[in-house]
Amino acid sequence: MTEPDPRDDSRLGLTVTHRRYVPYAHAHYGGALVDGAYTLGLFGDVATEVAIVMDGDEGLLAGYSEVSFLGPVRAGDVLEATCEVVRIGRRSRELRCTARVVARAEPERGPSAAAVLDPPLPVVEATATLVVPTP
Repeated sequence: MTEPDPRDDSRLGLTVTHRRYVPYAHAHYGGALVDGAYTLGLFGDVATEVAIVMDGDEGLLAGYSEVSFLGPVRAGDVLEATCEVVRIGRRSRELRCTARVVARAEPERGPSAAAVLDPPLPVVEATATLVVPTP
């Protein structure tokens, strides 16, 4: 009997997206910059939902094999974080994670001014490994 081809798994390509407003309380550096760990934490939340949807368990985000910080995240941003399943193992799932700024504060226009960014601004890309319990 032949093993099924893992590339034929219908769960490949499963994509989950969260959006979150970045509060000013998270500004850590000059220019209202937010540290990179903020976005990695958001990826962890999205990966948890991926595990729940795929496996009925929260799983564990075991690590990142690659992280690229492409642009700044600032307080007042609205971030969109997406994780897509790109490989499925027996207990692991490889995720392609991306974060984009979809809206940004514009304090130069006024204290509560903001604008939607079209197109969104890519700020972080990562490859993550998610581990789930043995079925």
